[in-house]
Amino acid sequence: MIKQQIKFGLIGKTLNYSFSKKYFENKFITQNFENHSYENIELPDEEALKLFCKNEAPIFKGLNVTIPYKELILKYLDSIDVNAQKIGAVNTIQIENSKLIGYNTDYIGFIESIKPHLKKHHTGALILGTGGASKAVVFALEQLNIKTRLVSRRSSHQNHVEYDQIDKDILQNYPIIVNTTPLGTFPNIEEVVNFPFLLLNEKNLVFDLIYNPSETKLLQLSKLQGATTLNGLNMLQLQAEYAWKIWKNQ
Repeated sequence: MIKQQIKFGLIGKTLNYSFSKKYFENKFITQNFENHSYENIELPDEEALKLFCKNEAPIFKGLNVTIPYKELILKYLDSIDVNAQKIGAVNTIQIENSKLIGYNTDYIGFIESIKPHLKKHHTGALILGTGGASKAVVFALEQLNIKTRLVSRRSSHQNHVEYDQIDKDILQNYPIIVNTTPLGTFPNIEEVVNFPFLLLNEKNLVFDLIYNPSETKLLQLSKLQGATTLNGLNMLQLQAEYAWKIWKNQ
């Protein structure tokens, strides 16, 4: 008797950089889930996202969500977990009885990734970028009692700062730097935010959520100044494992 295929997938706009498909396919092989599959679902715009959620998503068991749809997808879900609601972004969807239920496992993966590297003086963090991933990072840092300040090209919010406004005083108060922008992702590996890297030193902890390449230009320039650097691979793996637990109801 042929077992029914159980489908999982990743929703995004451009997914040639993503490791999620390979990660889950390896899991299915090593754990003998022969009837499980995982596919990349590239959607060009919000209209395509809306149609996918309505017509195709119900045939899946679970979905991951990445740039640029972690916030846009909220309006197309049937229900949202309380922490995902607080964050305002979803990266994991469970499908039950054709209903789409949104969760956020990014914040858990981030907490567990950064925690072993935190020092006493790491009491504040600059978050580069203001998208869905930044929301999960801010929520995670709040759980760790670390104050945050967002960095963007144009600041219209009281707690935001522009890149060219970052100085020694700001970095002293916010010694952790977390990049949540896609700049530097393969294949555009030479791209980097306009950050004053020369102001960094050994007291800084720089976390780039990008994992492909394993060392972005941002991490290279930060390491030259003596900063401790982390990429997003461990976070990716941890959030994927939490997504898996949700999908399998463990």
